[in-house]
Amino acid sequence: MTDEPPLRRRAAQRHAGDEPHSPPAAGSASDVVGPAPTPAGPVPLIAPREGTPAPVETPAGLADVVARFGAGTGAVAIDAERASGYRYSQRAYLVQLRREGAGTTLIDPLPLNDLSSLDEAIADAEWVLHAASQDLQCLAEIGLRPRRLFDTELAARLAGFERVGLAALTEQLLGFTLEKHHSAADWSTRPLPESWLTYAALDVELLTDLRDSLAVELERQGKQGWAAEEFAALILWGGQPPRQRAEPWRRTSGMHRIRGARAQARVRAIWHARDTIAARRDSAPGRVLPDAAIIAAAELDPRDERTLLTLPGFGGRSVRRLARTWLDALAEARDLPDDALPVTPPVEGPPPPHRWAERDPAAAGRLARCREVVTRIAAAHVLPPENLITPDSVRRLAWTPPEEITVDTVSATLRGYGARAWQVGLIVEELTAALSAKE
Repeated sequence: MTDEPPLRRRAAQRHAGDEPHSPPAAGSASDVVGPAPTPAGPVPLIAPREGTPAPVETPAGLADVVARFGAGTGAVAIDAERASGYRYSQRAYLVQLRREGAGTTLIDPLPLNDLSSLDEAIADAEWVLHAASQDLQCLAEIGLRPRRLFDTELAARLAGFERVGLAALTEQLLGFTLEKHHSAADWSTRPLPESWLTYAALDVELLTDLRDSLAVELERQGKQGWAAEEFAALILWGGQPPRQRAEPWRRTSGMHRIRGARAQARVRAIWHARDTIAARRDSAPGRVLPDAAIIAAAELDPRDERTLLTLPGFGGRSVRRLARTWLDALAEARDLPDDALPVTPPVEGPPPPHRWAERDPAAAGRLARCREVVTRIAAAHVLPPENLITPDSVRRLAWTPPEEITVDTVSATLRGYGARAWQVGLIVEELTAALSAKE
């Protein structure tokens, strides 16, 4: 007999019965990766094996978690829930962790705020996350920063899986189905419903099992070194503060319809008025005023409340209550002197590819050849092209190649764009040839 929990034992038994994998064919990794389906089909995962824990909300509760997870063994599965689309901030509203010997815990970071004591307790462990880029920054805000990391979504991409969502991978590799119907919930809700807490706990229930299965597949394909470089880059990226985008109002949906500096000033004025309100309320900006309403007001430039409230997006009660705010913003833009109007910023990097043939036919040819190289090499290694090298790096390289095109100069250029050693090693020689080829 074994004391191993039944759920883990069943997952382990599936792995133990696997036949050796054959190399995946390009574009069909999901057909050859993972265990063979059982006659009964996947098993619905509806409850954590130790039950759904209540969220930890007190310093004493956190101290107990620190002690348990510090005494646990192996990797730590970790996830965070935010309230994107509901709140202005991207902070974590719930943190889920699981470790062998410690079980699963849910932590409410709102009353605790600083989880650095937990960070110290699990600092030496490998942290397992799914789609880590979505959570690393909100975890860093509360004092949680991994030193070692395994990202199951990124690992699945490198291994050539076509479906890389947590539920899809858990079903395919471990034989269990996860419900994802609370993924877009407002996690700032308090108290959190029991069904939401169960959903959150299940997100880390099998994460380390999934990590183990993907690690085996990466090793079988000879890609474990690639993954290690990618995970190290993620750790460095996650430790950086979010970069503030210059003139974020220019990303208002529908901005392409706005013509003229004065109309752009109206967009800018309303956008900043909305942003101030959203930050004060801690509400998603789109819930204060939709982008479509900003564009409509910038196009028409209404001067009175009656006209303003006839525009699309201004019909809601809370929006109507702020009518004077929107009108004041429009008046502010109307009164600006010409030298205070928005100026189109200089374009950073190459122009949109569809303009290359007209502006620089030679560059357009280089881009086509480079893209062909990336697509072909990615297919040969069963990788998404964007994981082999970022499309932006390819465009920059093709638009402004090194003055002297050699393997060394192309390598240096790609590394300057953030490419990892494994990526450069796979593509640099053929990219160099593509850049040097005659039309």
